[in-house]
Amino acid sequence: MQTENPIRKKTFAFAIREGLQQAMENDFSVILIGEGVPDPKSIFGTTEGLQEQFGRKRVFDMPLAENGMTGICIGAAISGMRPVMVHQRIDFALLSVDQLVNNAAKWHFMFDGKANVPFVVRMIVGRGWGQGPQHSQSLQAMFAHIPGLKVVMPTTAHDAKGMMIAAIEDNGPVIFIEHRWLHYVEDHVPETNYRVPLDKAKILHTGDRVTVAAFSYMALEAHAAAKALHSFMGIDIEVLDMRSVRPLDMDAVFTSLRKTGHLIVADTATRTGSIAGEVISRVAEKGWDMLRSAPVAVANPDHPLATSHHMSDGYYPGEQTIADAVIRMLGGDKVSGDYEQLCAALRHVGPHDTPNRSFSGPF
Repeated sequence: MQTENPIRKKTFAFAIREGLQQAMENDFSVILIGEGVPDPKSIFGTTEGLQEQFGRKRVFDMPLAENGMTGICIGAAISGMRPVMVHQRIDFALLSVDQLVNNAAKWHFMFDGKANVPFVVRMIVGRGWGQGPQHSQSLQAMFAHIPGLKVVMPTTAHDAKGMMIAAIEDNGPVIFIEHRWLHYVEDHVPETNYRVPLDKAKILHTGDRVTVAAFSYMALEAHAAAKALHSFMGIDIEVLDMRSVRPLDMDAVFTSLRKTGHLIVADTATRTGSIAGEVISRVAEKGWDMLRSAPVAVANPDHPLATSHHMSDGYYPGEQTIADAVIRMLGGDKVSGDYEQLCAALRHVGPHDTPNRSFSGPF
């Protein structure tokens, strides 16, 4: 008799869809709204078939009126519904900042904790495909600046499903940010209705030389760098998938830093005002004595991305950037044959503005 393989590999996009589906099956108050939700492309496959299953009264499109529709969703949340709103680009969410900042984030506090706003806002970030300055921004630090908003960025498909269900069940507004280059990445995704905490980091790769605290897609870049550094240079780094932007799990960072004494923070956003800078600031304030060298932020340059994919080459840091930062931090040799093998292993196959298809779990 054959035993069923316990590993159920599914994509990040499938995991989001299954999380939404199970949350809607479990609670009739959950509704799904967004530009393109019932479209045949189904938000990169994350909403496919949901309108057919739950009907047009629970899964529906919305007009190009982000600010007004966000206000309607906040009103629905205050009235007992649990809306999930989808923005296909995080840039579109800028049109609803007034509602998110001045209403959703504040309502619970303005009414002495007697009112809740259980509201999930999916925002999709990414790169490539000629996105240009207005469609390529990664604005998690801006939303994380606002007290009252939770901001999460799951990296693996397992966490995407569990954090989606947890976000929908949370009684406050949650900004749920997905990197579109993660949508195809597979991982172990249990079929059960499970939850993943919205405030905890996890270790993707264990090591004792350098701590790399990474957010979203950069966690996979750091994971690839970690494997190559171990294989070709015998350097073991610890990769933390931070998962949450607000609140930050600084306890996980400090626990790792006590082992390594060295810190790199890898972010998907531009450097100035980034969440990478916030992590480094908190380490400088409360963990200075743990540091053996100056911490380093790996982030995008402080200028907008060019629309031309030819001009975008070199804009985004990746696994090579992280590996080089580790080697510099440890005073390593970048001339040896081992380093050449490392670079060859990390060389991106295919166009630079397309996802790295070698990234896959289970993690």
